[in-house]
Amino acid sequence: MKRELFRYEMKVRDYECDIQGVVNNANYQHYLEHARHEFLVSLGCSFSKLHNDGIDFMVSKATLEYKSPLRGDDKFVVVIDMYREGVKLVCLQDIYRLPDEKLCVKGRIDVVSIQNGRLTRGEKFDELFETMLAKQQ
Repeated sequence: MKRELFRYEMKVRDYECDIQGVVNNANYQHYLEHARHEFLVSLGCSFSKLHNDGIDFMVSKATLEYKSPLRGDDKFVVVIDMYREGVKLVCLQDIYRLPDEKLCVKGRIDVVSIQNGRLTRGEKFDELFETMLAKQQ
C-alpha cells in the first residue's frame, strides 16, 4: 500500500451489485467520493460548509483502473493520498478488500476549487491540507 493520509472502511450493500453478483462499476466512484467527504469531515470541514462559504471543490477528471471485483457483503477500505499539481488537487484513492487487502480499484481524481463561480489557484487546498501536502514535497 502507498502513503495513507486517510482511510475509510465500508461494506458493499446488495443493491450495489449487478446481475453478475459484483459491484457495478459506477458505484466505485460513489465509494471514492464518500471517502473524500468523510476525509473533509475528519478535518473539521464539510462540502456543505465550503459551499455555504462560496467555495466548491469539483471533480475535473476521474481515472479508475478496475483490478478485482468486490461482491455483496464484502468489507473494504478506501485509502487516500494527495498532492498538488498546478491548480488541481490530485487525490490518489485505492480501494482494498478486507481483510486480505487485495487491491480492487486504483483511482486518480483531479479536483479543482471554484469560488463564487470562478476557478481559483487552489488556495483553499493549501489552507485545508497544508501539513499533508508539505510532506509530499
